[in-house]
Amino acid sequence: MANSLLTKNTSHWRSDIDQQGILWLILDQKDASTNVLSAEVLQQLDSILDKIHRELPLAVVFKSAKSSGFIAGADINEFLQVTNQQEALILIRRGQGVFNKIEALSCPTIALIDGFCMGGGTELVLACDYRIASDNPSTRIGLPEVKLGIHPGFGGVVRLTRLVNPFQALEMMLSGRALSARDAKKIGLVDYVQPERQLTRAVTHIALTTPPKRKLPWTGTLLSLPLIRSLVTFIMKKQVAKKASIEHYPAPYALLDVWNKYYGSPSMMEQEAKSVASLVQGETVRNLIRVFFLQSRLKGLADKHTFQPRHVHVIGAGIMGGDIAAWCALKGFRVTLQEREAKYLSNAFARAHQLFARKLKTQHERNQAIDRLIPDCDGNGVAHADVIIEAIFENIEAKHAIYKDIEPRMRKDAVLATNTSSIPLETLAAALQQPERLVGLHFFNPVAMMPLVEIVKKDDTPASVVNQASAFSLHIGKLPLPVKSSPGFLVNRILVPYLIEAVTLHEEGIAIEAIDKAAIDFGMPMGPVELADAVGLDICLSVATNLSSFSGFQVPEILKKMVAAKTLGKKTGSGFYQYKKGHPIKDHDANMGLQQEIQNRLIYRLLNESAACLREGIVDDLDLLDAGVIFGTGFAPFRGGPLNYGKDSGVNSIQQNMKIYQQRFGDRFEPDEGWTSV
Repeated sequence: MANSLLTKNTSHWRSDIDQQGILWLILDQKDASTNVLSAEVLQQLDSILDKIHRELPLAVVFKSAKSSGFIAGADINEFLQVTNQQEALILIRRGQGVFNKIEALSCPTIALIDGFCMGGGTELVLACDYRIASDNPSTRIGLPEVKLGIHPGFGGVVRLTRLVNPFQALEMMLSGRALSARDAKKIGLVDYVQPERQLTRAVTHIALTTPPKRKLPWTGTLLSLPLIRSLVTFIMKKQVAKKASIEHYPAPYALLDVWNKYYGSPSMMEQEAKSVASLVQGETVRNLIRVFFLQSRLKGLADKHTFQPRHVHVIGAGIMGGDIAAWCALKGFRVTLQEREAKYLSNAFARAHQLFARKLKTQHERNQAIDRLIPDCDGNGVAHADVIIEAIFENIEAKHAIYKDIEPRMRKDAVLATNTSSIPLETLAAALQQPERLVGLHFFNPVAMMPLVEIVKKDDTPASVVNQASAFSLHIGKLPLPVKSSPGFLVNRILVPYLIEAVTLHEEGIAIEAIDKAAIDFGMPMGPVELADAVGLDICLSVATNLSSFSGFQVPEILKKMVAAKTLGKKTGSGFYQYKKGHPIKDHDANMGLQQEIQNRLIYRLLNESAACLREGIVDDLDLLDAGVIFGTGFAPFRGGPLNYGKDSGVNSIQQNMKIYQQRFGDRFEPDEGWTSV
């Protein structure tokens, strides 16, 4: 057996037959740090499987040689190269054919999962008889295709829904959520979870004993019956509709249709392929793939290994400061939180407890996080911290006083950062003996949900400081975006004109419900009026006031009056909306006319400010600008970013329309010269 053709290696696959006759098939993709199922990888596997069918070993084990994980999924770049539906269908059928050969093997097949296993990787392991996962915390198993505007196509829909209760199987695919090894075992996706040191022994035991294969539980069989299946589909489509419309995100609906119409049918595999092939041709997929690559680019802007902080000191326990401190503690850092008096810390610690309860599964983990968050009214943590984040209210004099106090006590190698949302760093750094060390770490509210952190830099900010701040952002699970120090930086600079236009529309008599609907119909996650209420009208006014003289717009009087009256939005229970149990009360009879005009006015302001920021070099290029707006505001991901949307819609067409709006509504709609660079 040792001289078998099965032991011949290819450029991506290594194979070895052990003493028991078990064939270990190891994927080690050439010239790559991560395994993906490229055309070449699948082609080589196809040839190997043909040899296995001719010369059966005792069992076949699929394993990765990469320390990073099993398989990250299919090669996304290949989907971008597809020019028509027929080409897409050929690509998908190729993957299905390879996995069908795995499923058809008459010897036991075992998938050994250690680290991440995503997309096509999960579809491969579903084609195996048994799945063993390492209990390593880095092990994550998922089918995230929906985040790219498609759904599983290599047989994942067919195999997962006949193995796992359909509610759990469909929820996993509809959300794109990755499961830990133990959670995957709970739903039946994984058969065994073992410590890393026991994986080889477990594989050998299964190969020699071939225990009964897992089957769909009776509850899953019941839910898969035709009439009940239709009801489940109806319920799940209603849930999906609350988060994504079929016009903007057709993939979840297509997935449900494949399961509902074809479950149990011999044609289901082919219908799965046809469904994905039709989705691949849409602009949604190309734009969501663009967003995926933008995210990867932000992650690649720093190297976590170059800076290994352990202690974070946060000054200011308000909403932002308290939530930043809690998030850092959640991510494993020792955090000291400074305020003037202990009484100002209570709300921050209460919110931290809520965060830990939501994010951490066991009481032991929650207790550890609580222990890492330390009250520090005297500021003793300053002298020991690797990263110091000032997050007090937007007052220049107050910030200057803090910097003068802490600079002499800081370590020379510590990062000094401010969470200011709109004050230029040059102004703040003037109080420092070493002004070049100050960097912006601008988080967004709510901290636990928003993935972006702006790394604000001055002309004299050393690259080493920017790199440290960026690496720290990666350590706490955020995406770093270096931006030039300028009023509003990037995200607020672009967002505020959009919000101000919404308030101006309301001043003109347009119902706030109509304004929000126009934005949501465009694809925004929340309407601008409700967003302003959520951020806080006092904060909106402060940022708008700082930006108004720079950007040349007028702050609406209604915003000033509401802040003066202390109706500040959601946090006070009253803003543009009234709130009940944290939810806005909306008038369902409001006049919803002029939707296209409302939408244009909102989006044109946002697009035009984006073009201005590109012209001024607030970020290095168009792609980084789009990334910042998507991850900092939630701008409709399926449109690929504001300037990408501008290109897709036609820059000349947008400029012509803006000139019409300029004549009707004023010079704020005058097309910026930056459009020439789009």
